Amino acid sequence: MSRVLILVLALLLSATASGAGLTGHWNTEKSDAGSWLTVDIQPCGKKLCGTIVELHQVKDKSLLGVQMIKGMKKKSGTAYSKGKIYAADTKKWYRSKMNLKADGNLKVSGCILGGIVCRSQVWTRP
Repeated sequence: MSRVLILVLALLLSATASGAGLTGHWNTEKSDAGSWLTVDIQPCGKKLCGTIVELHQVKDKSLLGVQMIKGMKKKSGTAYSKGKIYAADTKKWYRSKMNLKADGNLKVSGCILGGIVCRSQVWTRP
């Protein structure tokens, strides 16, 4: 029985260590206009990247397939940093960090001034 428990714990820890808790589809927060995006976060080498895979009430259809997150490096068990995020509203790249919250939602921040000023959203699973 203890061998089975150890195996299950080892599998869970390896999934968490590889960023598996963050991978998959995430919905951004709704904009003031009521639009939002679905972003697919997946490993790209030892880092995480995210691509826009669905548009919801978005006028700019050219955003579909755009890489929105790149180069997110693991900082701790639930946090990633030193990446970049594309803000579709400003059409600019910003330094970024992400943190998987205890409730299972993902806090995503885009920052300027070396991380002193950040704009954050809480993303949810679809």
